[in-house]
Amino acid sequence: MALSVAAFGSGMSMRVMDAMLVRLASDFAIPIGMASWSITVFGVAYGFSQLLFGPLGDRYGKVKVVAFGSGACSLAAIFCACAQDFSWLLIGRALGGATAASIIPLAMAWIGDVVAYEQRQAVLAKFLIGQIFGLSAGVLVGGFSAEFFSWRLPFIVIAIWFALIGLYLGSHSKRLPDHTHVVQLGEGSGITRLLGEFQKVLRISWARQVLLAVCLEGAAVFGALAFVPAHLHTVYGLSLSSSGALVMLFGLGGLAFAFQSRRWISIFGEVKLIQTGALIMCASLISLGWLPLWWLTMPACFLFGLGFYMMHNTLQINATQMAPERRGAAVAAFASCFFLGQSAGVALSGSLITSAGTPLLLTWAGLLVLMVGIRFANLRQQKFLHS
Repeated sequence: MALSVAAFGSGMSMRVMDAMLVRLASDFAIPIGMASWSITVFGVAYGFSQLLFGPLGDRYGKVKVVAFGSGACSLAAIFCACAQDFSWLLIGRALGGATAASIIPLAMAWIGDVVAYEQRQAVLAKFLIGQIFGLSAGVLVGGFSAEFFSWRLPFIVIAIWFALIGLYLGSHSKRLPDHTHVVQLGEGSGITRLLGEFQKVLRISWARQVLLAVCLEGAAVFGALAFVPAHLHTVYGLSLSSSGALVMLFGLGGLAFAFQSRRWISIFGEVKLIQTGALIMCASLISLGWLPLWWLTMPACFLFGLGFYMMHNTLQINATQMAPERRGAAVAAFASCFFLGQSAGVALSGSLITSAGTPLLLTWAGLLVLMVGIRFANLRQQKFLHS
């Protein structure tokens, strides 16, 4: 529960700037495109820093590192709230992304350490409820504060949130079960030792397949999702606020899976969850691209989120088991590949959208995620047969 609360703060930090870009542009007298760098620097720092925290969690204890990371997130949020110019805000956001990277991958790895594989997928799904709520709350709180108060207010809230959960985790870390083996990181400099940990993960053939799948999944899903509001605005004439509200149905689909995860898992099992999730996402994305009436996109957005969490949660359970001796490094590599895949997908989609248009872009993304899902489901089935 406490780790899910920490994940809420991480999700809120990640999305809090989305609805504040216009206010930032006005307050700092900069173009809105420049204001969006407050999102970009967070994402880049978040993606790469996960590679650092995985081995640290293996070495010093995952919950302990999450506790320290939460405290550092609090300081980074205070730094953002006090920023007097945009350059300092960017530095604060980069620090926020770098420190928030310590939370979700290590929490997932800790769950992998202490929860049996048979129950782990349902527990991971429940853990993700915190992150899903955090992502939604970040957009809502950011937009409300930017319109009625100040863009600084959400950072004060985030700072208090992380300070409290960091203190709680720190005081309870010694009493929590932590079955992590202390990994000796070998000889050489710190960077050499860290790289050595990831090399050992990448030597495992199954780990490479999981990492490739989640990277392509992130590229397809978020390369499409980033442009769904623009598609709803340009094709159906919806306001940007209404388009953003519709896209929040994606998160509700994720919650529908998380709250009923045990039932979904018992009905489908891992392989069919991947296949069904990929098929639902493909159908939803193609429907979003070509439906004639805007209100028909509401169930499509919801089903898109449901299908994504069906597939992604199954990839997560495999990530926790692909290198048990170095679970922190393995899950950190998984999270980093997922987040960097998202960045690459958004960049590629942005370069294609002018010439291809959003309907074709969503269609291509749907077909890609379907191919990724079918391929990984086949590989997982083969692994079941040989285990």
